[in-house]
Amino acid sequence: MSLKNRLASLVNLVVGPSGRATRSADPVRDAGPSFPQRTSTMKTLLAIDVSPRYEHSTSRKLTALFVDKWKAAHPGGRVIDRDLLKTNLPFVDLPWIGGAFTPPEQHSPESAAAIKISNDLVAELQAADHIIIGTPMYNFTIPAVLKAYIDHIVRVGVTVVDNVGQLTGKKTTIILASGGDFRPGSPFEAYNQASGYLRQVLGFIGLTDLDIVLADRARAGDAGETAVEQFGEVLASAAAA
Repeated sequence: MSLKNRLASLVNLVVGPSGRATRSADPVRDAGPSFPQRTSTMKTLLAIDVSPRYEHSTSRKLTALFVDKWKAAHPGGRVIDRDLLKTNLPFVDLPWIGGAFTPPEQHSPESAAAIKISNDLVAELQAADHIIIGTPMYNFTIPAVLKAYIDHIVRVGVTVVDNVGQLTGKKTTIILASGGDFRPGSPFEAYNQASGYLRQVLGFIGLTDLDIVLADRARAGDAGETAVEQFGEVLASAAAA
């Protein structure tokens, strides 16, 4: 049986009239591997960088500051660095769907390879006590590479079971850098699609203890240094939590 037909017979994921994700047949509940739970008393921070501008990036400068403050507040803590620009993040395709919705023993070589990065990314989230995401705002929303990352970590039967997020008990901080002014009360407040989307989709997988630092009017270059000074106190407070 082809991968496409096997998927059709095993999984029928639909969205009902209420907008809730349901399945018309008994699903393959745990298609992914069993991830180890956190056992160490030491805290773990997962730091996710998104911007392609590296040393010229305001969001990366602010994320680096957050990591430094977090290390100072959590001596002996572990930091997992995830640079999305250095990560091979394929978009969801048929082999990926095969890996996500069939048991591992039924994976084709293509499906096993496609789902591996997703499993690795989910394992990082499960290991973390605090997640920091530093990202620019592109055209009122998030960069494509961050959307690709999100598609890898929103996994039915793994990070979401029966519409209940599984990544609970974790703190999440998002640094959203933008060149414009999207603060509440500003003329362009309604144009900020990024904050609402991130809060909704991450909350869906259980990351509901979430704060967004809107680093507005922080263009790359010298303004990045100004942003570090401007938002330093806010980030220090968030890192100490």
